[in-house]
Amino acid sequence: MKRVLILSLVALLCVISFSVTKLVFWTAPDPQQEVFWKELVAEYEQLHPEIDIEWSTIPAAGSSEEAILTAIASGRAPDVCTNIFSGFAAQLVEIDQLVEFDKLEGFDEVVEKRKMGNILEGWKIDGKNYVIPIYSNPILMWWRASLLKEAGFDTPPRTYSEIYEFSKKFVIPQERYSVQIIQGRNWWDRWFDFITYYYAASEGEPYIDTSKGRAIFNNEPGKEVATFIDTMFKNGWTAVELVSNPLYIGAIAGGLRGPWEISFAQTQFPEIINDIVITPPPVPDNYPKDKPIYTFADAKGLVILKSSKHQKEAWDFVKWLFTKEDFDVKWLEYTKMPPAREDLLDNEDFKDFWNENPLAAEYAKYVAYAVPPAPITQTVDVQDLMTFEFIEPLMYQKKDPQKALDDAVKAINKILW
Repeated sequence: MKRVLILSLVALLCVISFSVTKLVFWTAPDPQQEVFWKELVAEYEQLHPEIDIEWSTIPAAGSSEEAILTAIASGRAPDVCTNIFSGFAAQLVEIDQLVEFDKLEGFDEVVEKRKMGNILEGWKIDGKNYVIPIYSNPILMWWRASLLKEAGFDTPPRTYSEIYEFSKKFVIPQERYSVQIIQGRNWWDRWFDFITYYYAASEGEPYIDTSKGRAIFNNEPGKEVATFIDTMFKNGWTAVELVSNPLYIGAIAGGLRGPWEISFAQTQFPEIINDIVITPPPVPDNYPKDKPIYTFADAKGLVILKSSKHQKEAWDFVKWLFTKEDFDVKWLEYTKMPPAREDLLDNEDFKDFWNENPLAAEYAKYVAYAVPPAPITQTVDVQDLMTFEFIEPLMYQKKDPQKALDDAVKAINKILW
């Protein structure tokens, strides 16, 4: 009898163990996000003991995109993955790797509950939803108020000419510069300099006409931006290379930054954080004062991979995340990055957070005017060409602004066409 009971227990344990579904979940390699996701995963597993979520950050590689593509090619793709931008999503759709959310039961209810219907319009690929955006980070200008005052400015410069005037009074050659104009030479740096400036100058108009597959930024707004960049380098008011953390040590007075910078500054430079003033990106001199200023949205979302053998369980997990009452409140508390919602300034759930975090509140004001990158499959190649044909020639004064623009557009259109 005892032997029968033992065998029955072993059999029961085997049934239980075999009934557990394992989901592989990858998230962005970011300290604040890691703490957030660790808590959420633990909570879900406690509520659903039949689900084992193998959570980790996206494996180290040249980029998250490279790591994900490598995993797909080797048959080790996750079931659910975050840190997906619109262009990479288009690339994954092209190779038929993403689950279409519109076909999943309860998707409309998730969209309505999270108030992101209009936001999703900018994420659609061929009219379909393959990504649920998690956050939308407007890129805004950070200024050191004390350094502005030193040059006689009570408020930050708004236009290119105002930045020129500030530069004349503030810059000390080879010692300090007015504004960090270019972020770097990586393809993704173009989001945080040229594309941000372009959206600001063009009232949020596209730099790629996706319907025709053509680059169109060698237009009037593009020329305004190119002339601005050229002028700053020509006069030595900015530099190709800057020291680490230039804004905090006073090597520059201003630069474009995302909301993730808030947590970094609070931790690493707490004595400087109260000296920060946040404004939208600079605009051409003729930009109307009564119009909102647009900017780039560093927006990332979540996808379910088609290779998943447990798509229903993956969707149940995703659905739980985005309908969880405190999901976005916790996200804000941990990351300071605005959730991709349309009710950030009206929803009472966020009111206390904005009151206690005025710098983060500045970002919330611009979520409605933050435009995602062009949803094209050749993002990396396009932005590499922006760097080689346009940005670097202006940095090193090798081309005039219009030629740099025309050369970049011509090279890009060869690969888009």
